[in-house]
Amino acid sequence: MTIDRIRAEGLFLIGDAHLADTPPGQRMEGYLDQVLEKTKACLAEADRRDLLPVFLGDLFHLPRDNSNKMLVELIRIFGGRAEERKVRVLVGNHDKYQSRFTEDVSLAVLEASGAVLLMKEDGPQFVLDTPAGDALVCASPDGTSIPRSFDRSEDCPETVVWLTHHNIRFPDFEDKAYGIKELPGIDWVINGHIHRPQPTVKKGMTTWANPGNIVRLTFTRRSMEREPAASVWQPGMDELETWVIPHLPFGEVFPDQDFPPEEHELEGGSEFIKGLEKLAWRRTHEGVGLKEFLTDNLDESPESRLIWELYEEVVDHD
Repeated sequence: MTIDRIRAEGLFLIGDAHLADTPPGQRMEGYLDQVLEKTKACLAEADRRDLLPVFLGDLFHLPRDNSNKMLVELIRIFGGRAEERKVRVLVGNHDKYQSRFTEDVSLAVLEASGAVLLMKEDGPQFVLDTPAGDALVCASPDGTSIPRSFDRSEDCPETVVWLTHHNIRFPDFEDKAYGIKELPGIDWVINGHIHRPQPTVKKGMTTWANPGNIVRLTFTRRSMEREPAASVWQPGMDELETWVIPHLPFGEVFPDQDFPPEEHELEGGSEFIKGLEKLAWRRTHEGVGLKEFLTDNLDESPESRLIWELYEEVVDHD
């Protein structure tokens, strides 16, 4: 298989932008313009440093029904770039509708316009030609597996980087599906999807990194304490380089109110009730938060069926 060869100093990694017309969660008005400004700042910094910009999945918050205004603006921002500097976008779970990537999702519109190049199939994507050596950049978009190993051919570049969008057991997320271990033949795994930045973990020859996303979506103390940032990867690095994105103060993008209770502050009662308490506190613009919560937590018991009936009665009434 012939793949593109791209000359650049390295990768400029942009985590989970979650572009949306309506502010998600507790974010206040102005969200879309703020994320678009972050996106433009990231591309400008990537160009200044001769780095290839790569989004690590979930470019969009909702897969469909995004405004034409947003899509036209993105085509303006991403379009017009030289072929070797086109923005690469890994397909994330929020970029798909009903777990499938189809032509009616917003990311497919950007692809069809020629504004971006998608990483929508797993495996090798392109060779990055840098002054410090070549790197083979591969990917596992949402819904595909992370390989257990990679069989390097004789002409394979000396470094293999694998971009992912998965639930991986980084230190703060030990209940996730994918364990961290050595993947023979793979030097780096760089993950999107998990918004909270995680410590880099090295297992054998494989270094696992999770730089986090570029926007603050949750109204928590942790979000208040961290700065939105992108990351840089170049051959020879032991850690990703963090680049803090110009951003507004926390108090200008979230409401002036008390924080919700943290996990350790919720004592007593069932996990279901605790979840309902937090869900009741959180404003949900998308109108799907309660349904998702019930789907994840209810079983086939009579009590669960009763809760579903109440939910459907309220929805039908509205």
